[in-house]
Amino acid sequence: MREASRTTRQRIADKLRQEPMAAGALANEFEVRTDAALDHVEHISQSLEPTDETLLVAPPSCEECGFEEFDDLVNRPTRCPACKCEAVSEPAFVIE
Repeated sequence: MREASRTTRQRIADKLRQEPMAAGALANEFEVRTDAALDHVEHISQSLEPTDETLLVAPPSCEECGFEEFDDLVNRPTRCPACKCEAVSEPAFVIE
C-alpha cells in the first residue's frame, strides 16, 4: 500500500513496530500535536486487543534520581514527586 494512502494512525503503528518512541517524537515525525499523538497511541492500543500484538509502555523516569513509580504511565509528569526535579523523561511506546 502506498504511504500516502495510509492514515496517520496506521503510519504511527508501523513506526512503533520498528522502534520505541515517545509521544513528543511521534508528534514531531508525523506533524501532529503531542496530545493528538497520545490519542492515536490509545486507539492503536485498543485496535491491537484482538491481535497477538501488544503495545508496551516504558514508563517516564526522573533523570536526576531515577524515580519510576509514577501513577500515570502514559502522560509525562511535570516534575518528580521524590526529588521535585523537572527533568523527567517521556514514556516510550513500542508494539511487539
